[in-house]
Amino acid sequence: MAERVEQEEIFSQVLRAGRRTYFFDVRATKADDYYLTVTESKKFTHDDGSFRYQKHKIYLYKEDFKDFHEMLAKATDYILNEKGDEVISDRHQKDFKKEEDTEKEVKSTESFTDISFDDI
Repeated sequence: MAERVEQEEIFSQVLRAGRRTYFFDVRATKADDYYLTVTESKKFTHDDGSFRYQKHKIYLYKEDFKDFHEMLAKATDYILNEKGDEVISDRHQKDFKKEEDTEKEVKSTESFTDISFDDI
């Protein structure tokens, strides 16, 4: 079985997004042409404090850039048009408060009168 040898990175960018990190790496083929690898690395922490990374990688070649870019733009535009840019998964966090809950808290505290304990 032939082993795939990763080529040296020519250009690299990193996007850190919570437990996920995305790597955008430009590499060279044996013929010295360029291609892009996009790697998603996700950190998993075990109960004992140890951790591991799970990685997924795609290879994108120049002949596919235009179509890939167009389809990515259409898909992301569709999502934003249909659902907006609010991250719905944030609602599932333990400390998430709905905007209306926050407004209720503000209104309820507005009904209190400031009292100086020196006056009592």
